[in-house]
Formats: sequence, C-alpha cells, structure tokens
Amino acid sequence: MLSQLRPAIVSTVFFTVLLGLGYPLAITGVAQAAFPDQAGGSLIRDAKGQVIGSALIGQAFAKPEYLHPRPSAAGSNGYDASASSGSNYGPLNPDLAKRIKGDATSLAGEGKGAIPADALTSSASGLDPDVSPANAARQAARIAAARGIDVAKVQAVIDAHTDGPTLGFLGQAHVNVLKTNLALDAALGKAHPSGK
Repeated sequence: MLSQLRPAIVSTVFFTVLLGLGYPLAITGVAQAAFPDQAGGSLIRDAKGQVIGSALIGQAFAKPEYLHPRPSAAGSNGYDASASSGSNYGPLNPDLAKRIKGDATSLAGEGKGAIPADALTSSASGLDPDVSPANAARQAARIAAARGIDVAKVQAVIDAHTDGPTLGFLGQAHVNVLKTNLALDAALGKAHPSGK
C-alpha cells in the first residue's frame, strides 16, 4: 500500500506547486511585462499622480457639466465595486418598468430624438465604464449649457474619445465616461471633481 501511496502524494505535491504556484506566477510575470497598464487595473491618475479611477470600472457622475454613465444597480446607491451586480429584474418586472419610465421621463427634456437603450438600462455588472456614442451625443447639449460653451466643442471632445470596436469587429463603438470627463475638464480648464 505504501508503494502506491507515495507516488500519489509526490504527484499531488508536484502538480500543486507547478499548477498552483508556478503557472500563475509565470502568467502574472508575462502579463506585467507585456501589458503593464492592463495588468495593473488600467488605473487613471490626476495631474498629481493620485488614482482617481479605472478605465474599466464605471463611477457615478451626477453634475450636469459631465457625461453621465449608464444606470447602475451595484450596491444600494449604484457604482459600488464591492457589490457588482445587476438588478436581476426580469423584463416583465414592474419595478424595472417603473425605474425605466422614471429615467425616461427625466431624460426626455435633456436632448432631442430617441433615448438610447444604454441610457435606460444598466449593465450586468452595474459598473460599465462606457456609454454608446448616441448616448454621449444626446448629453452634449446639457453639458454645453452647464459649462456655458458651444455644443460643438463638447461634441468634438466626445468624438475624440469615441473608440471603435476592438480589432475593428469585436463589440461596438463606445465612449469611456471617466476619460471623456477628464478631457472635458482639460479642454475647458475645470478641475476634476473626483467622479461626483
């Protein structure tokens, strides 16, 4: 029995060290060397070098002079990265219909034309950092009015921060909310409000 038990123990220890420690450390090292920004969380820093957010995690912007993100159900107030989740409401849930109707009513006077779907629906995580170009463009008039500038200047910043599909065919065009708001402040000389 000992002759059968010894190889089993040695194999278990060997593969635990190889696949439980060696492989993850090697992959982490390769990721840090090849993609240091992404492996570090795609952190965004202000002029003083302080981290103000991540390009991968949405955060709340409520002031009218900023691009607003998608609705969030993450945590009690939304945008809580420690409670990432959707609302799990089904399409026929009356609470979901009530929230969407309320959001649509408040957005109706903000811009012209149809309200884009991503302005009314939250992502599965509740932390989507991006909005559609149509959503961003619909907000341009509100941002321009709050900043007292021409809407064309706001739209130019939005256009400059619109990214196409990954590799030209994966996903859809999108606008990163935090990066665009930082660019709005940089272009118009305002201090960034740390996401609020």
